[in-house]
Amino acid sequence: MKLSQQMAAAAERLGHHFKTPDLLIEALTHSSVMGPTDNQRLEFLGDRVLGLVIAEALLTRDPGADEGDLAPRLNALVRKETCAEVAAEVDIGAALRLGRSEMISGGRRKMALLGDAMEAVIAAVYLDAGFDAARDLILRLWGERITQARAQGRDAKTALQEWAQARGQHPPVYADIDREGPDHAPVFLVEARLDDGRSAEGRASSKRAAQQKAAESLLARLEAEQ
Repeated sequence: MKLSQQMAAAAERLGHHFKTPDLLIEALTHSSVMGPTDNQRLEFLGDRVLGLVIAEALLTRDPGADEGDLAPRLNALVRKETCAEVAAEVDIGAALRLGRSEMISGGRRKMALLGDAMEAVIAAVYLDAGFDAARDLILRLWGERITQARAQGRDAKTALQEWAQARGQHPPVYADIDREGPDHAPVFLVEARLDDGRSAEGRASSKRAAQQKAAESLLARLEAEQ
């Protein structure tokens, strides 16, 4: 099957020439499309390739870090939200093959669909050109995120919970404050609150990401007050 114009443009943005175009077509085909293949199997493989590449990169760039330091960085870099952010930066959504229901509901902008597609694309590159090509793609697209993960250390929700417990407080409570936007592109507002009443809000396209944003904001406030 020949690549569509949108898929050919996506390949250009990815910086990879596919010897087997059908792999990219499969990677960008959502399960809502009626047909013999979709990107679920490639997503499964791509998740593993991504994890290996990121783990290797973290070990190489920070040889003194132990497992307790590396694990949360790895989790932050391979989670679905991060994959979706990377996919959005290279506009993977524009090339997705979607069924009518997903087209109508704004599937090209959905975090879950973009994250799955990014993992599938990684697998497609791996199968098309080998591990080195997949590694090069990941390191290029993830870029400064890998360095920033070292600076951030543990994810914000974990760090905030540890801060509270170290001071004899209960774990922070996360409350849904508001939901804006249409169903296909919601924006959630979440509050993180400690026992002592200090709180902060976070806004993002998923509740999980909004909780992280709220935790980050509250941690920043706590650090400023020290």
